[in-house]
Amino acid sequence: MIGRVCALLVGGVLAALPVGCGSSEGAGRGDVLRIGYQKWGTYSLLKASGGLEPKAREHGLRVEWVEFPAGPPLLEALNAGSLDLGHAGDSPPLFAQAAGVPFAYIAASSPSPESSAIVVRNDSALHDPRDLKGKRIGFVKGSSAHTLVVRVLEKNGLEVSDVTPVYLAPADARTALEGGSIDAWSAWDPYLAAAEVGGGAHRIADGRGYVTGREFYFASKAFAGERPEVVRTFLAELTRVKEWAKERPGEVNRLLADQTGIAIGAIERAEGRRNRYDTGPITDALVAEQQAIADRYVELGLLPHRIDVRDAVARTPIGAKE
Repeated sequence: MIGRVCALLVGGVLAALPVGCGSSEGAGRGDVLRIGYQKWGTYSLLKASGGLEPKAREHGLRVEWVEFPAGPPLLEALNAGSLDLGHAGDSPPLFAQAAGVPFAYIAASSPSPESSAIVVRNDSALHDPRDLKGKRIGFVKGSSAHTLVVRVLEKNGLEVSDVTPVYLAPADARTALEGGSIDAWSAWDPYLAAAEVGGGAHRIADGRGYVTGREFYFASKAFAGERPEVVRTFLAELTRVKEWAKERPGEVNRLLADQTGIAIGAIERAEGRRNRYDTGPITDALVAEQQAIADRYVELGLLPHRIDVRDAVARTPIGAKE
């Protein structure tokens, strides 16, 4: 499998990139490759597989994994110089770019819109997105869940000002929903699946028709420029573990349950509707998708100024030809 999966789409071209092809020198900031990851997503699979560590050693690096509850704090850590690589949904990179965080998009996953949703309690009187008017909705500010709320409201004839946003981390939001202090919660897997399986919640709208549900992969701008061969190795190993995961759903479910501490039933529910096991370049179409979200956030006053998403896309620093 490892030998078979070493061709990556990076920067818009197909480039065959052998794993472990870089120098054995350090990263210029020590001998640690620092990766921010969230409890869910393919980075969790890569961490659990242990496959990256021997490849990193070929570059003279040891891997340090740092867990975050959501994308915004992960990007804050990258801004502080505490991370080299990370991932998030659609919104966190936009807020980070507007704040001047020096990062570069390096790749993206395939879509998975059904992996996010707005849920309510099973005994709720809310049955339709239009019922959200005047209600309290919990979500992580600046996250992909925030994008979903904006899109669902606007496509159902509501304004963002028609609801009361309550900014909460996923664990706190679930507690608030179960306790009745919020009326709805915009969440993503695995928190979404766990709420549906064991939290007495059901969805009134999911991402289909509203958002793409992609994972975006990025590096600090300095690291992408200084160590492009390490970025290539990382993407090659991420692609390898995704190919492995496509063929072994049962093993993936058990691995993620062990890795996250989430019940196997919720893992099976979430995995059954995800489709992020392909990695591709940051294309013009993806840039346009991100730009549309950013521009709307400026109009809503959520971003302080307009950004050009293309300015944050890595090109030749990670070995692509233009």
